[in-house]
Amino acid sequence: MSQIIVNDLKRGVAFQKDGVPYMVVDITMHTPSARGANMLVKIKARSLLTSNVQDMTFKGGDMVDEPDFERKQGQFLYQNGEEFVFMDLNTYEQYTLNEEQIGDRRPFLMEGLEIVLHIFNGNLVNIELPLVVEQRIVECEPVIKGGTAAAQPKTAVTETGIVIQVPSYMKEGELIKIDTRQKRYISRA
Repeated sequence: MSQIIVNDLKRGVAFQKDGVPYMVVDITMHTPSARGANMLVKIKARSLLTSNVQDMTFKGGDMVDEPDFERKQGQFLYQNGEEFVFMDLNTYEQYTLNEEQIGDRRPFLMEGLEIVLHIFNGNLVNIELPLVVEQRIVECEPVIKGGTAAAQPKTAVTETGIVIQVPSYMKEGELIKIDTRQKRYISRA
């Protein structure tokens, strides 16, 4: 099993500790002022098995295991109440995750979106979104005259409710590309 240096972990990255897969919810690095003291890496991580959030502290340079997931090509099918239904594109087997497991990734999920399923001991424990998704703007301020010269961003809302800053020349109905890691506008689709 390969390992990851805790200094390289970022929000949304999965790792495994003591046989349990976790997803980084928040991470901070503290450099002590004393000479010779190690940097501390404080991680708030959600267990992908129980959805419980734990605080963990590591020394800079400590190693954690890469999660032992089986990765499968999948697709988001639909939301049924608080459950999200996904399908393995090879076997057509269906899996579900609840709202807590989906977390802040919910606005990126649209029916038919292809994702990567993370299967751990035969159960779906996580999904990996594509780096870029396309969504349509359903609400935004009117086009600002001379907006292309000033390049001032304005607020827009997409079809799934993502509130995002877009260039001032964008208008309702346009299809845009959104970075799923940073939740920001990339370009027109």
